[in-house]
Amino acid sequence: MLKYFVILLAVFMAGVPVAVAMGGTATLLLIMERGFAAFNPAIIAQKSCYGLNNFLLLSIPLFLFAGKIMNTGNITSRIFNFCKSLVGWLHGGLGHVNIISSVIFAGMTGTATSDAAGLGQIEIQAMRDAGYDDEFTFGITAGSSLIGPIIPPSIPLVVYGMMTGVSIGKLLISGIVPGAMLALALGIYVEVVARRKGYPRDASFDPKKIWHDFKRSFFSLLTPVIIIGGIMSGIFTATEAAAVAAVYATFLTTIVYKEVDLKELKKVLWETVRDSGSIMMVCYCASCYGYVITKSRVALELAEAIMTISVNPTVICLLLVGFLLIMGCFMENLATITIMAPVFYPLLVDVGFDPLAFGIIMVLTLMVGLLTPPFGMVLFVLSKVGNYPLEKMIKAALPFILPVMVVIIMLVFFPQIITFLPNALL
Repeated sequence: MLKYFVILLAVFMAGVPVAVAMGGTATLLLIMERGFAAFNPAIIAQKSCYGLNNFLLLSIPLFLFAGKIMNTGNITSRIFNFCKSLVGWLHGGLGHVNIISSVIFAGMTGTATSDAAGLGQIEIQAMRDAGYDDEFTFGITAGSSLIGPIIPPSIPLVVYGMMTGVSIGKLLISGIVPGAMLALALGIYVEVVARRKGYPRDASFDPKKIWHDFKRSFFSLLTPVIIIGGIMSGIFTATEAAAVAAVYATFLTTIVYKEVDLKELKKVLWETVRDSGSIMMVCYCASCYGYVITKSRVALELAEAIMTISVNPTVICLLLVGFLLIMGCFMENLATITIMAPVFYPLLVDVGFDPLAFGIIMVLTLMVGLLTPPFGMVLFVLSKVGNYPLEKMIKAALPFILPVMVVIIMLVFFPQIITFLPNALL
């Protein structure tokens, strides 16, 4: 069983691109099992193409486009200013603003790196200008970006649903409460640090200012309401919600705010095609790798190995969380989801742990890897955006993993926190 993951991990560590690593490893494993003479290359193409034959994948480029065009316009600064007037009067105000901005922005982008790249630049500059030290500034900016893949729309959750067959509508709705919990945990941590270090209040509580900034950002704030409200009410599916979000974001930035011209729109479209292609290539090669894993009965062997330790669903979930924390340090999160979700799914069903709840736990756990070397993409993005040394960026981000882990453990022991809302509404 180990060879299937050891070979792949070794190829990753050698610096081979994710998609090529998975496709190459799958090919190598098939040759090792069947011999070169019996190896049929058509299997690679067939099984890989099968993974892309899924309507749900259409939501990924649409959500990506909506997030990118929102980023290109002046929408991020409008959201930031509204959040500053809303919570800037708390101790360490801009730290709280950072978190609330990420909560709102999460409802538009669906990825942590988009949050870090889009809001990150504004947040870092504002906190530096206000006199916050760089360690706290970059730490909270990195920590708050993890809210992005939890609150809908969430690209990792779409991929998880596609790989396991769990309802994507339920998965997206199930991220609302855990996302709010993560924001609250980070807020408590910021409050403790701010009082200890004597950070200032960055704004006075002024209802008139809140109302003024709310009006300026109203149409931007409407984006997550449209997406979440449409899914919850049953007006449209998750994939249709992505299309609505893309159309609305385009209308908002080009017609209402007039902040994106044709040249910038073409640039956003090209970036969307490029990034979507990368994700689709990962899904393409991961499908073939998943086929090899399935044929080799790795899932069954893993289930048997884990169940020799315990048959308690909570203990098994904790073991899987520990495994994912390690995997997240070395593998891109979408690749990990496409490979491991189908492997874990039958085990979760056998022990009675809700796969819907585990989807949120899996995604949130893998997000921790975005703050840890060597594959911490958020670390690299913020280091570049803020011109901050990577080794200092790592040190700044590590303390903010603590509130994230507290939330993960709570969700493992009380999965009903995740499931009650989607089960009640859908």
